[in-house]
Amino acid sequence: MTTEEDIAWFKSTFRPIPKPELPDDSVEYFVYHLPTPAPAVIDDAAETRARLLQVQRTAADLTKELLKDYIWQRESFRLEIKKDDGITSLHGRTNYGDSIEDEWVIVYILRELSKRHSDIWIKVTDSDGEFLLIEAAGQLPSWLEPEVADNRVWIHQGELRIIKPKKDTDRKVTEKLSFLDAKKIVQEEPARLMKSPMIQEEAFYRLRNYPKQIAENLHSAVLTIPRKVAFLLHQKPAYISPAVEAFYLRDPIALRPLRAKDSSNLTFKPDDMVTVSVRFTRVGYAQLKSQEFPVPSSWAGKLPPREDEKAYNRAEGGMKLACGFEMLFSDPHHQDKPAVREMKLLLEDIETGDETLPTDQEINQNWDKREDDEKWMDISFEDLDRELKGKGKEKETTGGNFGDAGAQENLQRIVARFEEFLNDNSAGFDGADFIDDFNSDSEFDDDEDEELSDEEEDKEASFNEEEFARMMKEMMGMPSGSGQGPSLETPLRNRVQDLETDEEEDDTEQIHELSRQMEAELKGTGILDLNRKQQQKLAAEATSTNQTGEPSNAGAEEGDEDDNVNINLAKNLLEALQGQAGTAGPAGNMLSMLNLRMPQDDRH
Repeated sequence: MTTEEDIAWFKSTFRPIPKPELPDDSVEYFVYHLPTPAPAVIDDAAETRARLLQVQRTAADLTKELLKDYIWQRESFRLEIKKDDGITSLHGRTNYGDSIEDEWVIVYILRELSKRHSDIWIKVTDSDGEFLLIEAAGQLPSWLEPEVADNRVWIHQGELRIIKPKKDTDRKVTEKLSFLDAKKIVQEEPARLMKSPMIQEEAFYRLRNYPKQIAENLHSAVLTIPRKVAFLLHQKPAYISPAVEAFYLRDPIALRPLRAKDSSNLTFKPDDMVTVSVRFTRVGYAQLKSQEFPVPSSWAGKLPPREDEKAYNRAEGGMKLACGFEMLFSDPHHQDKPAVREMKLLLEDIETGDETLPTDQEINQNWDKREDDEKWMDISFEDLDRELKGKGKEKETTGGNFGDAGAQENLQRIVARFEEFLNDNSAGFDGADFIDDFNSDSEFDDDEDEELSDEEEDKEASFNEEEFARMMKEMMGMPSGSGQGPSLETPLRNRVQDLETDEEEDDTEQIHELSRQMEAELKGTGILDLNRKQQQKLAAEATSTNQTGEPSNAGAEEGDEDDNVNINLAKNLLEALQGQAGTAGPAGNMLSMLNLRMPQDDRH
């Protein structure tokens, strides 16, 4: 029979399931219907749901109005009805990848949404927490620390509202708010809602050029691509993002179909090419253009000569993009993506005759030919150093620019904030007085410090490589070897196994051919001659004892041998670079450590 003690013990062992952490590079947003004052009916679910559906329709209209031709880097903005702990809201989560501008596009839409509905309150956070407060860190009151910021920051009627503590104070605040606490304060204690123009201006500073900035987040470039790729992008320009990401994050498994010299098995063959304007996100275009990517075997001889720089650059960019689409279609890792399924259905329609590929005449007459300037990518070290030193205006007299105007303004603002921080004598634990606080809490006094031997000082200041490697592995989600790091997910483990299998299944004939070539090359240097060293030694002795007084040439022979070895080393290094196919690898890392740039492969 269950007793009260058993029930009490059971309750004491119960722990709520912790809320999962927001993934990196993701923004999460909630829209609540909180009429002021609070309605007499405490939980009028039907009314709340009806109002949120109206807000959802307004959000759809705003998206069509502001984002008509917009391309998202990874995921798009969306709002869905959600009920959590009895509270109904509109909820959305977007993974913006490397494009931080996508996050601010979402903030702008949410702020405009709050202007059109006076009874909604919006909360938006990312993997860093209350990132709007981070933007306005220089203007925040001293009591508003990250530990107590949850559920205090809201967007209402286009303005930033912050819930103050019960009593005005400059001291440290320990009061933490739950969502229910914040909801009650919003509806019943409006006096606790702080509205600061200075904080709001800083928090929304990145939105100062919106909605104009939305169009400037995109870049159009003219590329020479396979006709099928042009057809897919004309149907839906957003297909560009997953293809660029597949190219940018490629690995040996993704490169499998491009290794074959025969291109007949490729979905996007390099034999029916058209030159068209392609629209990218700025981040996506930079990722595509900046990657070193040797011409794969299936594309050998398909690019125009380098002497025609304009045509070559267009064809090279088109080759990278087409290879990205090929990886997207062939790699099992991408097959569950909705975009891939949609594109495969479109290509099936072409095969069945339900759709036709565009003709050259149709492309030339009806398709857009826009090509944007790439000056926003032109950022050199000298320009950056000049801007950091506050000498950017000097270059304006010579006609140069540092990126675009937005990049210059943002960089100048960051530098100014950093200087303010360094000059702030009141910085706290996370600021400039951290070292003093640490020393004041040290268990050693000055006399004890003076008694430390040189060996002990070196030991204290030594760098533990194993500990550093373990910490880095844990940060990257890899096993640390100590059993404490997170384990690899099953898909990732399977992909590593596929990589190992791929290495084991290399063509035996190619390996034998490579071995024969290496043997022939080594024979030419004489390295494989087992009697060579003995012969050289005897020749050196004979020369040194030469009675004619002629100088010994042993050193010259040794120098020749060193030259041959150096030539072989260079050849092997270049072969290793080609094998990396533009991805990270030991050969590229060695060159980076030596501050050497990876050479271009000019053999195709």
